[in-house]
Amino acid sequence: MHSTQPETTAQRDPRRWVILGVICLAQLVVLLDNTVLNVAIPVLTEDLGATTADVQWMVNAYALVQSGLLLTAGSFADRYGRKLMLMTGLVLFGLGSGAAALAQSSGQLIAARAGMGIGGALLATTTLAVIMQVFEDDERPKAIGLWGAVSSLGFAAGPLLGGVLLDHFWWGSIFLINIPVALFGLVAVARLVPETKNPQGDRPDLVGAVLSTLGMVGVVYAIISGPEHGWGSARVLVPAGIGVIALFVFVRWELRVPHPMLDMSFFRSRRFNGAIAGGLLVALGMAGSLFLLTQHLQLVLGYDALQAGLRTAPLALTIVCLNLAGIGAKLLAKLGAARSIALGMTLLAAGLAAVAVLGSGSDANYSGMLVGLVLMGCGIALAMPAMAVSIMSSIPPAKAGVGAGVQGTLTEFGGGLGVAVLGAVLGSRFAALLPAGVGASGSLAVALADAGDDPGLVRQVHDAFGDAVSTSQLIGAAAVFAGGLLAGTLLHLADRAAATQEQAPAATEAPAAAG
Repeated sequence: MHSTQPETTAQRDPRRWVILGVICLAQLVVLLDNTVLNVAIPVLTEDLGATTADVQWMVNAYALVQSGLLLTAGSFADRYGRKLMLMTGLVLFGLGSGAAALAQSSGQLIAARAGMGIGGALLATTTLAVIMQVFEDDERPKAIGLWGAVSSLGFAAGPLLGGVLLDHFWWGSIFLINIPVALFGLVAVARLVPETKNPQGDRPDLVGAVLSTLGMVGVVYAIISGPEHGWGSARVLVPAGIGVIALFVFVRWELRVPHPMLDMSFFRSRRFNGAIAGGLLVALGMAGSLFLLTQHLQLVLGYDALQAGLRTAPLALTIVCLNLAGIGAKLLAKLGAARSIALGMTLLAAGLAAVAVLGSGSDANYSGMLVGLVLMGCGIALAMPAMAVSIMSSIPPAKAGVGAGVQGTLTEFGGGLGVAVLGAVLGSRFAALLPAGVGASGSLAVALADAGDDPGLVRQVHDAFGDAVSTSQLIGAAAVFAGGLLAGTLLHLADRAAATQEQAPAATEAPAAAG
């Protein structure tokens, strides 16, 4: 239990499954805040006067700050203690949640969400790193599978939780509920979780943290601003250029600095590359899809926040049921990581396509959307745990925090990019489909206001929005399917290479033994 505890333990911790429950609770609340805000968008637009760009930044500020700091947070955890960083993250996350609940303007809420992202970065890296230290090799895949299921549930259950709260309380309650969870987690972590760290670990790479954060924020800001300001405008091209340059300099810096935040040698592993490619695109499809779905359910089909949350619940329920039944773990053991990820992402892509084709029109019924949500849940339950196992198994245990940072960066950045990219496609397509003189800004609210009481124009506006949602979902489906093929191929090649290396010594030892 002391800070000098070695990286591996000779005996199993008898409380390891209780510890898993505690850290999964912390992980759940972090990921809920990626999607819980989606159902509050209409309320925030009205109460705070938020524009479309404001809404996207409310959603993205949390994910982008978190993704930018995850690698640094993982490095801090490895060097200074995973338990210490976990408790620090809970404190910061709770404080940020309180500030968000009391926000009086769009700017204040965006700033509070960014502050929550700092605490979320510490939580996201330390939870997976603790699993790597508490569980032995034989139990680690099962533990990571449960952790992955909770992570997926956090994304999917956000709209449902937000809908329940908004049906009874004001919008600030979706943040206020985080505070008791953070307090409970703080007490439980202090009493249960053992401290582990690598005192000889690398120094934190602060320059790398600044460069990676600047790069990701610049690129996604450009994507968000494109539909509003024009893709060729200076307000889009300048931040895009800054972001790309910052990411390029980040890579060069990491290759030359003595203590890199991200060891670029990890990318020599096909297994690592396959897992991160899949993880990025699964997060993109999942977060972007939920962002679109909740708006379509409320703004076009007319459901309130609770009804919209309930209608996205089958996605979360499918993930929970399959993982509680152990289906994902059994298929992972039987099929291997390559086939599990490829199959899971194919199912996720099929679900996105089903939602686009069957459930996104202005006159579509819910049954088509339900089919897509169930398919998406099956795919996520199968693919996400396999990706986490593949990433962490390709990184040394002493770098568990950095490995968790890589995995979390993919999830958060992929989610933020999904909201930005699919949201940008939605805005551009919607503006292109609107009748002349109606809603020139590309905002559904403005378009409906311009349509007035003319039922024909209102119908055209709703049709345009439904078609735009369908187009965005199909693009997300194509990206996820391509990612599944890429990830499966890279992991399959990695498995073949590993098998060849294992067979080579045996082939040379056999003649020697015969001689």
